[in-house]
Amino acid sequence: MHPPGADTVLVRHGDINTKSNTVRRYMEDLLAENLEAVLDDRSVPGEVERRWSRLLIHTTEEAVEDATAAAADTFGVVSASPCLTVSTEKELILDALEEVARARYDGGSFAVDARRADKELPYDSEDLAREGGSTIWETVADEFEPEVDLDDPDLTFGVEVRREGTFLSLEKRSGPGGLPLGAQEPVIAMVSGGIDSPVAAYEMMKRGSPIVPVYVDLGPFGGIDHEARAMETVRVLSRYAPNFDMQVYKVPGGETISVLVEEMEEGRMLSMRRFFYRAAEVLAERVDAHGIVTGEAAGQKSSQTVQNLGVTSRATRLPIHRPLLTRDKNEIVAQAREIGTFAESTIDAGCNRVAPDRAETNARLKPLLKAEPDDLFERAEAAARNATLVEP
Repeated sequence: MHPPGADTVLVRHGDINTKSNTVRRYMEDLLAENLEAVLDDRSVPGEVERRWSRLLIHTTEEAVEDATAAAADTFGVVSASPCLTVSTEKELILDALEEVARARYDGGSFAVDARRADKELPYDSEDLAREGGSTIWETVADEFEPEVDLDDPDLTFGVEVRREGTFLSLEKRSGPGGLPLGAQEPVIAMVSGGIDSPVAAYEMMKRGSPIVPVYVDLGPFGGIDHEARAMETVRVLSRYAPNFDMQVYKVPGGETISVLVEEMEEGRMLSMRRFFYRAAEVLAERVDAHGIVTGEAAGQKSSQTVQNLGVTSRATRLPIHRPLLTRDKNEIVAQAREIGTFAESTIDAGCNRVAPDRAETNARLKPLLKAEPDDLFERAEAAARNATLVEP
């Protein structure tokens, strides 16, 4: 909900403020660039301006809700509010609050959250909150009994006073937070078509790392539907990063997976992961990526016990980032629904058909090396060299 006449979105960031002045300016510029890209991708009119520790999107009242939604989907944004801009003169602020209350406040409790950044003004935040609350009360008192609740109001009138003007809002729409995409180095994102890997990729994007999606074609153990699901999850993720290349590297893995199924029983799933990681390392060198991100969570599957994660991680010299390591499955599913990847991730993963009858939960590296094909890494490196780019 926005005040009548709102044509500006006030964009707040968080972690950027902890940086040095030089880094903060760089990241704010990067955030502004990413905001413009998201607006453009969604055909939302808007001009992004960087001021103080805030960014502003100047748009139209007709587009202000869409512009707010775009900002709330942009990495680095903590919250966004559609705002009406008025003068810093107190009487004009109170007049505007009266108009907003008359148009938008129709019952329930309310509060005024007033902040004054310009210390030279002849009033402070407490004055503004107190007088603003009285103005709102008097405006609606003839129609219903208003109620003030400073802890959990049904409606909050936001008043942010800056030297350049005052921004009146009625909501703070939460954003993903984190850092602007591009503030960190790229990483390889292993996407499987399941629920977890897209959420893990999203979490790394949230911390500023662009992703290079990699899908391993499992041959007869995957299939067209499985691949289509993986590609669709990348398409969903690409909507959060329209100014970044999200082509998928498709690695041929069917032949090697067939060999693992024929030659191994215990430890098969771990050797498959080792194959994935070594292929990802070779691709990382090709695209100048600096790590690998996976959707693994400690203990979620037999191949993801802490012992097994330690064994599989030794297949690569690159750091393996596991943002979901300590997350419960229900939390991951809830986030997948929230970011829009869940519907495309509910097909059974092809690796389920690779799993042996007896799972290895406490692997040791030396016995695993004896059991797996001697040329496993050579196969992985060749597969990576033969990877093809696919549009998601």
